[in-house]
Amino acid sequence: MCRTLEHLPITCLERAKELKARFGGFLLKQELNIMGHSQKADKLTLENRKKWSQSFHELLAHKEGLSAFRAFLSSEYSEENIAFYLACEDFKNTKNSSKLCPKAKKIYEEFICCDAPSEVNLDHETRSITLKSMEHPTLSSFSLAQSKIYTLMEKDCYPRFLKSTVYQELIAQHVG
Repeated sequence: MCRTLEHLPITCLERAKELKARFGGFLLKQELNIMGHSQKADKLTLENRKKWSQSFHELLAHKEGLSAFRAFLSSEYSEENIAFYLACEDFKNTKNSSKLCPKAKKIYEEFICCDAPSEVNLDHETRSITLKSMEHPTLSSFSLAQSKIYTLMEKDCYPRFLKSTVYQELIAQHVG
């Protein structure tokens, strides 16, 4: 996908980013409305939603919480962090050892290598350790990198999420 975008004039790309920013809030509210009124979604109480403010782990453990956090990250142009975290969770649950190498390669190329389409912010040492583990991938090949991204989200994105209108609207849905 990104390879075709590089052929577009810069003005088109800037306009697309502007439109995403302008309509991102609207789309986010629509997604939250769908989440809040879904018949299939677990009915969460106000207390359950407030628990999300006490623990980042608690937020990610609930489908609705994860969805709201993901939508928030998307509005901040940092959805690659949660996408990488979830890809690592999926990788750690791989049962078939013959799938480890292709999955590891896909995750590395998507999120870690230089100029990856959804490159996450990792220090040089973590990248090097992860690259070395790609020679013979194991279920723990991405553990260090995943831990770094989890900490980044917990310390940086999560506090902003709790102050955001996304979270405040989720709380207000039960109050109003």
